[in-house]
Amino acid sequence: MIYPLLPLFLSSVLGANASFIGAIEGAAESTAALLKLASGWWSDKVRKRKPLVVIGYGIATIARPFTAIAQTAAQVLAIRVTDRVGKGIRSAPRDALLAESATPETRGRAFGFHAAMDNAGAVLGPLIAFVLIRQLDMSLRNVFWLAAIPGAVAFIVLLVAVKETEHRDEAASDKPKATIDTKARLGGRFWYYLAIVFLFTLGNSTDAFLLLRANQLGVAVALAPILWAFLNLIKAALGTWGGAMSDRFGRKPLIIAGWTIYALVYFGFARATLQWHAWALFAAYALFYALTEGTEKAFVADLIPRERRGAAFGWFNLAIGLGALPASIMFGAIWDRAGSSAAFVFGAALAIAASIGMLFVAPHPSEPHATPV
Repeated sequence: MIYPLLPLFLSSVLGANASFIGAIEGAAESTAALLKLASGWWSDKVRKRKPLVVIGYGIATIARPFTAIAQTAAQVLAIRVTDRVGKGIRSAPRDALLAESATPETRGRAFGFHAAMDNAGAVLGPLIAFVLIRQLDMSLRNVFWLAAIPGAVAFIVLLVAVKETEHRDEAASDKPKATIDTKARLGGRFWYYLAIVFLFTLGNSTDAFLLLRANQLGVAVALAPILWAFLNLIKAALGTWGGAMSDRFGRKPLIIAGWTIYALVYFGFARATLQWHAWALFAAYALFYALTEGTEKAFVADLIPRERRGAAFGWFNLAIGLGALPASIMFGAIWDRAGSSAAFVFGAALAIAASIGMLFVAPHPSEPHATPV
């Protein structure tokens, strides 16, 4: 309910420019990334995932609705950073817990299903926001307050229904003595993959810019939640399929295909001139997510043994988060100085470079259709 309205709230209500909007999103994601590494490492050390997941979701549930009383863009920055602190604490332990709940043969489908359910929630939320704004003439601030309700319900479900997987196959004397400096233990294959993900992330700025571009092309503010729901509906419909495709054909081909589609979509946004172009490009953008959102994480789980997955997912999310800040700042700066078309071409070029680099990532022998190296 909040995310698709936030860039419009910042620009139209609080008067923030594209550069500051990019800085807000980049700073928020980078903060989360640093905590993902620490929380993932800690969950490996104590061999407990759920407590950190509960703390992380709790912080976000409390922080997000306070966007409703923000009077300046700086206050929104503080709220977004707090929200992302919660995400930073929960994400790596959650991903490790999910990896431990699926077999290697179904891991892509499991992560794809997780992404699909996340996106299904992102369909219903914007639709509710659209009805509240268009039919009930509710202000953006009141919509933000009402977003606290589904957040609280989700938190209760987490407390009651989510179960920790047991490490029955590991002796107590074999507990890993995890440290932050795990380069040698995680392996060169993993670190090269992480470097390519970081390169792609440098061109993958916040999706808030896509919503701003859609507004430039004629999509009204009231239709922004519908456009966001449209994107997430396709993501939800295709997410499980995309993850399952990686189980069948391998992770690398799906990631390369997804990043190539991303580049084509960004080139499309650079050249778009009509309102319907925005809708068509958002639909294609959803296919990029379906092919990569679960597959990228499943590839991490393929490369790393169970006892080190918390730290591995922490490093994976750190690479994405550290790239998010310069990505969004650079994108916003190019937008302000050279126009939106130049910014989208920049993002597309980095995606192509990352796709080429991904060709040289050696798959793990346990990955579907991998060739042992």
